[in-house]
Amino acid sequence: MSVGEIIILFFSVLMCIPTLASITKFDKWWVRGFDFPRIQISSLIILVIIFSFFIYDFSRVWHFVITGLLILSLLYQFKKIFPYTYFAKKQVLKFEGKNTDGTISILVSNVLTPNRRSDKLLALVEERQPDVLLTLETDKRWEDELSILEEEYKHTVKIPQDNLYGMHLYSKLELQEIKVRNLVQNDIPSIHGKVVLKNGKKVNLHCLHPMPPSPSESDTSTNRDAELLMVGRDLDAENDSILVIGDLNDVAWSRTTRLFQKLSGLMDPRKGRGFFNTFHADYFLLRWPLDHVFHTKDFTLIEIARERNIGSDHFPMYIKLNYKPKAMAANVDTDEPAEEEKDWAEDKIKDADPIMEKMEFNSLRSTQTA
Repeated sequence: MSVGEIIILFFSVLMCIPTLASITKFDKWWVRGFDFPRIQISSLIILVIIFSFFIYDFSRVWHFVITGLLILSLLYQFKKIFPYTYFAKKQVLKFEGKNTDGTISILVSNVLTPNRRSDKLLALVEERQPDVLLTLETDKRWEDELSILEEEYKHTVKIPQDNLYGMHLYSKLELQEIKVRNLVQNDIPSIHGKVVLKNGKKVNLHCLHPMPPSPSESDTSTNRDAELLMVGRDLDAENDSILVIGDLNDVAWSRTTRLFQKLSGLMDPRKGRGFFNTFHADYFLLRWPLDHVFHTKDFTLIEIARERNIGSDHFPMYIKLNYKPKAMAANVDTDEPAEEEKDWAEDKIKDADPIMEKMEFNSLRSTQTA
């Protein structure tokens, strides 16, 4: 075996590990961490395959076996990210026509607590003029610096915290029945309530920022998964208009987020339009989509954009939607969860020992018809 073959064999085995880890259901942070960089993993696998064809003469069986495993690994990774490429079918239809009083624009921004450039976020808000602004990782200092927004954003929910899980909601549109809940952990809040569109339509709004699996925060993904799956399980997309927004600390193509979509019946406007990688703002080659806006089928898409750097490790995410009657806005239906997936979701929730076993969204459901 030549030196070149040994090197390629080493990297081939290395590149198969992320795929093998992803197939498992282990929730350790270092296993679930492979869910995030699928774009980068796919690129590296392609590179190793190219070098394999230069180094191997394919005179030995193991040349074919190793290269075949790499190709299978690449196909697995690509299957996960393909729905978010321009080649895939769009899940949410684009709005055709003029703006109506059924529109809602949203800006989601994880500001990074130590970030001192509140002026950059304020400038972006001034430029975009979103109807709803959700800030994450905001403490009391950020609250004070963003207080100028309250002249225009009359409806607010303020949860300043110093643990990187503060949350502030600013809205030009009326907010109703707002409840701040700590679903899984006492120090990680979420916001639930209704936002009233200009045409009077009430839309259920859920703002989330669960803890990620990482060596510095949580050894496992259990609590994050449980929070997302609890919300997904207890939503009623068939009868309500719903928006779920925030930094979910999970990528769109992970097992958990895909199951969240199946359980909730919500749509992802990024499908067929691109990745919209919002993290990490400082590293061009290490980025993936962590900041999300999911919605029910009664919205069409006017605009979606990843915004410019505001000094945080996250890029802000902007979206503008138009409300449309039920079953008119969706391009495709979401998949129904299998019984095995439902059981896995319930097991995850039980393992997290959530503070609120049921979210009781009945109290937040809209009584107004479209």
